[in-house]
Amino acid sequence: MKRKLVFILIAALLLFPWTVAYAYSDAAAATGAAAITPAEADRLPQFNVFGKAIGSVNRGDIFTIDVTGSDRDTFFTLSLTNTDELIDDFRYMTLNIGIYTRNSDGEWEKAPFADNINNSVYLTMQNGSVSFTLAGGAIYKVSVEKGCFYCYGTNGVKTVTLPEFYLSAG
Repeated sequence: MKRKLVFILIAALLLFPWTVAYAYSDAAAATGAAAITPAEADRLPQFNVFGKAIGSVNRGDIFTIDVTGSDRDTFFTLSLTNTDELIDDFRYMTLNIGIYTRNSDGEWEKAPFADNINNSVYLTMQNGSVSFTLAGGAIYKVSVEKGCFYCYGTNGVKTVTLPEFYLSAG
């Protein structure tokens, strides 16, 4: 009976949509070129993690970038900092990264990249980072649009590692 209760508790915890950890670098802030702010905890993407199955990632924001103080294009790199830990829990992970900008009505819309590339960016455990250039004079948000992964599963002792993001400017 006790073993059955422990299994139900572990299964419930693994089905809980976990949030993602993040970090950022504001190297360009010293020059006034960019201000990077991590998203609030309730706006982060949710990972629906359960063992030995394909899972999904629900949309969520990870960073806000303010380059209103500059009219120059700024180069950014978004990286996964813990791929060495992720490979222990996931066979693969693919995240569709979206970049949005505020329009004149204050609404968020897909942002065109300053370097005129397709603004579909995919961050995976294999590539580990993605780079993009954003035009100055705007506020942007970086989001995980959607994603998928295969989780190996956990035993009763270990919890699943989630991705940690690092955004640098300059």
